[in-house]
Amino acid sequence: MSRKLKKGYFVKGQFVAEGSALDLEYKAELKGTDQATRTDLKRESTELQKLGEDLLTLRADLLTRLELPDKLVEAVAEAKRISNFEGKRRQMQFIGKLMRKLDEPVLDAIRAALVAQHTPSALETETLHQAEIWRSRLIADDDALGQWINLSPRTDSQQLRALVRQARKDAVPEKPGLAPRHGRAYREIFQLVRAQLAGDNAQDDEAPLPTNPATDV
Repeated sequence: MSRKLKKGYFVKGQFVAEGSALDLEYKAELKGTDQATRTDLKRESTELQKLGEDLLTLRADLLTRLELPDKLVEAVAEAKRISNFEGKRRQMQFIGKLMRKLDEPVLDAIRAALVAQHTPSALETETLHQAEIWRSRLIADDDALGQWINLSPRTDSQQLRALVRQARKDAVPEKPGLAPRHGRAYREIFQLVRAQLAGDNAQDDEAPLPTNPATDV
């Protein structure tokens, strides 16, 4: 007994079944209409679902500025509290439905907030730059440690001294001619200095760090 053939047609060697999403898309193109196809709607739904998931990662201050509907804000807060996998999945589906009710300007504002969250500010960039300068000075110059302690007295001086000693040991090549190695201490000095610089900037905006520690300290 032969199987009943599906109704459809071929486009560029590909079989398109009647009633399929691809069939509807082609028919919409032939009619010259801008009406969204099933494929378009599914794609849009998937994008909004992902945007809703990203909303859970947004900082509280940025989330507040968006002035989203209370129901959506509450749904996001509830999703953060849920640890059960199935419960989380259902909650995210609910958030996806709420996202589809938002106007495009609001969706654009959410996207912009997410971009802003992952874009470092000028102050953050300067802090990273200063941390790199200080790390190099601390490892290369014995006097730099005392200068740093005077600048940031809240630093754990014993910890920093130990890290500097270890970083200097690690930097010695295993064989002549090899490049210096950077171990864990090298990275930890950077993290310690960066955290201290960030704290100083936040607590004392009226006393900015010198732009060139090599000459200003």
